[in-house]
Amino acid sequence: MRISRRHSLKAAGAAATMLAAPGIVRAQGTLWSKLRGQTIVVNLPSHPHYAVAKQIIPEFTAATGIKVEIDEMQYLRLKDAQVLQMGKPKGDYDVIVYVIMWKTEYVQRKFLVELEPMFGNADLAMPDYDRGDIIKAYYEGLGLVGGPRGYLPGPGAKLYGIPYGAECSVLAYRKDLFAKHDLKPPVTYDDLIAAARTIKTREPGIGGLAQRAQAGHQVTAGWLIHLTPYDGQVIDDKFEPRVADPAAIKATEVYKELIDTGPAGGAAFDFGQMMNSFLQGQSAIYCDSISVFGPARNPASSKVVDTVGYTVHPKAVKHSGELGGFGMAIPRNSQRQEAAFAFIQWMTAKAQDVKVTAKGGQPTRLSTLDNADVRKIYPVDVYRECLKIANPDWRPIIAEWTEISEKVLGIGLSDVITGKAQIAPTMADAATKIRAILDRAGYYKSRG
Repeated sequence: MRISRRHSLKAAGAAATMLAAPGIVRAQGTLWSKLRGQTIVVNLPSHPHYAVAKQIIPEFTAATGIKVEIDEMQYLRLKDAQVLQMGKPKGDYDVIVYVIMWKTEYVQRKFLVELEPMFGNADLAMPDYDRGDIIKAYYEGLGLVGGPRGYLPGPGAKLYGIPYGAECSVLAYRKDLFAKHDLKPPVTYDDLIAAARTIKTREPGIGGLAQRAQAGHQVTAGWLIHLTPYDGQVIDDKFEPRVADPAAIKATEVYKELIDTGPAGGAAFDFGQMMNSFLQGQSAIYCDSISVFGPARNPASSKVVDTVGYTVHPKAVKHSGELGGFGMAIPRNSQRQEAAFAFIQWMTAKAQDVKVTAKGGQPTRLSTLDNADVRKIYPVDVYRECLKIANPDWRPIIAEWTEISEKVLGIGLSDVITGKAQIAPTMADAATKIRAILDRAGYYKSRG
């Protein structure tokens, strides 16, 4: 199969870096010298983190002799391409970048290589890689499959991926507009709702909170931002749907009000449009992934560079934030698994994590947060607080999640926020449909 978007990245001469960070990592497994001359294909998303990460890939080739071809696409298109390739006896991809919500399905379909045996191979493992330095919530949330509920850390969990471009949620706000209207950074959801109403009524042409809301995956992701703070769930520990419970109804009411007090056209925003609305000054508040940090301080992408403040995702019934983003894994049908493993380790090693974070990417390691130069340009203290409330069960990462997210919640919630349907009956109908999906998948058979 010919991949139209695939392109090679050739080794750069002397790659300039923004920081006085360590140079090219040369601590390699002893087998790496035998991998020189191989070419791997990496399937990755068009995303702010990976736009930066691509810049250092030529350094990987210079250090290892392993060439890299990139197949890049919009992140919600990745899954179709990956399933197609990983379902073949021999696929084109050697490294895939997956979204957290696909990890369980991929493992159940036997698409991915378990990584623990590879880390146990001294010929392949970087001796100074230090997995304990990877942010624990990300390592467990993005990398582990098979534990409690099938996707949480605990007995039975095994490592299938390494987080890269992992995310928690943060609230960003316009300091100038908040000061103008005597608003404080939102601590609670009451504060957030009040601020959104104030901005909408007092600042012509500017909305309160920009959100994801496009029908399908995006509207579900936007709604989930508010669900767990109100102590709501999609399903419980017995896999019974809870989207029609009072907590979920309340979260849906709040989501709709924040859409109504948001920027014009916000009920159809995808992720990029939502972020761009904030960066271009069309909305005063952003509450979503930490991927905003880099673009917000970049004058090429942001009109609000000097006016952005950050705080922790607000509290409703409790503090609970997103845990999501991307990880890298190796398909079982890759013919170059050792070179793929070298790539994943090198890209997520300490020196490279500092470089990518400095250029606007998302940190993977605790040591990066302690780097003095990173601290000058990155809101590390707020970020550490956001990590404390990152919820590994923010959404149920079961194999059926794509169907539930896109075909049930993604349709019903869109009808709610656009005024086509009422909340209570829509969520009751969603609960019925979710249970039918899980029943069909066999979740209730053991009950007798």
